[in-house]
Amino acid sequence: MDRITDYKHSKYTMVQSITLETAKEVINAAEDAAAAIDNPMVITVVNSEGNLVAQQRMNNAWLASVSISRNKAYTSAALDMPTHELAKATQPGESLWGLQTTDDNQLVVFGGGYPLVHDGEIVGAIGVSGGAVEQDRTVAEAGVDAFEGMH
Repeated sequence: MDRITDYKHSKYTMVQSITLETAKEVINAAEDAAAAIDNPMVITVVNSEGNLVAQQRMNNAWLASVSISRNKAYTSAALDMPTHELAKATQPGESLWGLQTTDDNQLVVFGGGYPLVHDGEIVGAIGVSGGAVEQDRTVAEAGVDAFEGMH
């Protein structure tokens, strides 16, 4: 498994995780998409547990996007879903209202974060920030497409 690393810890079960090399390829594909729309972004890839694997800030990307992209990736890994799927459920009066204020304020409830799935298992996630939500989603989806194309 050259794209995914297996970790074995004595009595613990095996956890699959995205490799640094794969994370860099995912980031490069997303960066190409951001360049194509002429919008500098910050692109983050985390492992299945939401821990940072790689992050890249394009020239002139907003400083705030460093933590936002990281949190989008974390949210997607932590909740096993794209972040845009949380938008409706977290509106006032809905079942998950206030979710974004939990987990040390790391949860992001708008688009730009996607899980990276291999053989039915989430092995990582990508988070993108720096543009309008639709732009962030487009750039993140380019990274997801690149990841899926590797398998």
